[in-house]
Amino acid sequence: MLTAYLPGLLHGAALTLAVAVVSLLLAVLLGLAGALAKLSGSAFWRRAAGLYTSVIRGVPDLVLMLLIFFGGQMLVNTLAERLGIGFVDIDPFAAGSATLGFIFGAYFTETFRGAMLAIPAGQSEAARAFGMSAWTVFRRITAPQMVRLALPSFTNNWLVLVKSTALVSVIGLNDMMQQAGQAAGATREPFTFYLAVGALYLAITSVSVLALRALERRASAGVAVAR
Repeated sequence: MLTAYLPGLLHGAALTLAVAVVSLLLAVLLGLAGALAKLSGSAFWRRAAGLYTSVIRGVPDLVLMLLIFFGGQMLVNTLAERLGIGFVDIDPFAAGSATLGFIFGAYFTETFRGAMLAIPAGQSEAARAFGMSAWTVFRRITAPQMVRLALPSFTNNWLVLVKSTALVSVIGLNDMMQQAGQAAGATREPFTFYLAVGALYLAITSVSVLALRALERRASAGVAVAR
């Protein structure tokens, strides 16, 4: 029974992984922007970033998913109606990826902020004293060390993000959760298909852990560890 639906599940798994990767890219960009805002000298940007992380981390992901998808759909179509464009149907892939990226950007903000704070301030001050621009200091001194220090938390956030992609099925994306639900409804064997989905998620996260741990060891090569 499972073999007949396996191609659909694998297609859904590929779509799930694509959502996770696109969401990760957006979350990293938002996380970097949020971390720099929290560490900036501007009180406005610090407060804005603090409000962003507090609100996002305090509201359940499913609620945010539904609010952003349906609220965004209403907002876009209200504007489209005023402009005489007509009805605009938001793509579930784009909406799901954007929502997860927006949500996890708050978590990556704290990840990157903590990593930046762990770098001795004297290094940046010395680089600026030698005439380096702020961008050069970030690119050559802050970023390489930040990556190494942020990798453990980055790994945890990525694993949670992958599992959170299951929420995208509620807005109509034909991912592997949606495929499993359709197969379970047609065969009345939900345990079989949801167990298969669990195994696919476990495979993705297991490979991710191995790859990111290898990257962490490579990034830490030659760095003395305090005991």
